[in-house]
Amino acid sequence: MNLYFNEIFDVDEGVLDDYGAFNIALVVDLPLFADPFLLFNSNKPEYIALHDGIIDYLIYLRDISLKGGLSIGDKKNLFCFPEVSQNWLGFSTTSNAGRGLGIKFASALSENLNTLFQNFGNEQVTQGSHLEKLCLIREGVGRDMISDFTTNLIKRFLCEYTEKFAKENLSPEQIQTFAVPRVNFSAKTKTWQPGTYELPVHDGDFVLLTPKDILTKDDAWINKKDFFKDYFDIAPAIQNDQLRANINQYFAQMVPKNPTAKEEAEAIRKTSLKYPELIDYYIRHKEDNGEKATKRSRDLVKESLDVYVKQFGKLVDKLHEESNFYTLKESSDSLGAALERANYLKDIIENKGGQKLFYHDGVAVKREADLQILYRLVWFETNFDVGREVNDGRGPVDFKISNGAKDKTLIEMKLASNSQLKRNLEKQLPVYQKASDAEGGVKVIIYFSARELARVQRILRDLNVSDSERIILIDARNDNKPSGSKA
Repeated sequence: MNLYFNEIFDVDEGVLDDYGAFNIALVVDLPLFADPFLLFNSNKPEYIALHDGIIDYLIYLRDISLKGGLSIGDKKNLFCFPEVSQNWLGFSTTSNAGRGLGIKFASALSENLNTLFQNFGNEQVTQGSHLEKLCLIREGVGRDMISDFTTNLIKRFLCEYTEKFAKENLSPEQIQTFAVPRVNFSAKTKTWQPGTYELPVHDGDFVLLTPKDILTKDDAWINKKDFFKDYFDIAPAIQNDQLRANINQYFAQMVPKNPTAKEEAEAIRKTSLKYPELIDYYIRHKEDNGEKATKRSRDLVKESLDVYVKQFGKLVDKLHEESNFYTLKESSDSLGAALERANYLKDIIENKGGQKLFYHDGVAVKREADLQILYRLVWFETNFDVGREVNDGRGPVDFKISNGAKDKTLIEMKLASNSQLKRNLEKQLPVYQKASDAEGGVKVIIYFSARELARVQRILRDLNVSDSERIILIDARNDNKPSGSKA
């Protein structure tokens, strides 16, 4: 089964690796993204130039915003960007179609540049300016938006990088000339203009490769979670005695006695709004530990290649070779098809060594987001529409399998260790079914230990659903399978 770039374009994986590009799956987005700090911290001149270009564009946006008079059309053109779906990276596990950056992002970014960070581009504490600064304490600019913004602003580089690889390694019939939108910006006309490139073509669209050494996973090196976690190390380290005293006094006024974690976080947020120098000191701390960001990125990318490409790819091969899974005739209704695929997956994992695919360096892959990527691969080459993170007004579900307006089945994949599992089983799925007019719902629960199994069984008994065929338990333990199994 051809799922990955090297397979679809018949290129040796070593050639792709030597070029430095990540071997993307042209079926589903993988949760990696370009971290702008890796551009800043690089010793490659082309990466540093890319980071400088991002900062220059933000300064341009800040300056024209301060002048006022930006129309909605200007904001949409200058601040809003579609997701660059052709790189097959990001946070959508349905396909490669994400939301992009809309007017909400534009307004949040404009407000942040105009208020909190008017010294953006002229910081005195940090070694440089950083896009991630804009998402540390203000709402409206999150990790996925930083990812989309960065990818859009380096899109010309990605086109050139991919074009060079394609010309050197692909055949002419695998390449097509594309007019790629929004790759060149003219400050004079305040417009983004297209560029023409010869790029790999797949299903009528172009494909973009991304260098591994600018990618990371989970979160950017400069991120909100670390800022709040490191606050009590940052504030005492400020060398300006008066500033440090003012910060400590203000924080003491903001935080109640015996605060909850939420109250403490709110006090940190208010203090940082009052004294934004705190953010610069945090960023300087991150800059001083930049070598850790590079190592972290290298480790995460290697793990992603091992899990998403090598191990998950083996599952698809196993489904294809041992059960002819992808060539079997599907049930005509979505509920039947959902149950068939979940039970085939169960059989491969429990009886044919597939549980090994859930382990990396002996440690179980226990992230629901990763499991959902794996499950999406199970639906490769289906006649059904497979939707991800559907929200019909009552909250999202993992997948909606549909065949027309009247035949829908909702599916959730959960870890047995999920602390909200009982609540989810008891309340959420029936609500989703009603909101979506779905006829059926399937719950797939994966466990990695006897203790987790006992917990799930107890929950099912409490809810009186132990015998439900729509709740499928999958045993992914690695210590109770035949030693002869081969993954």
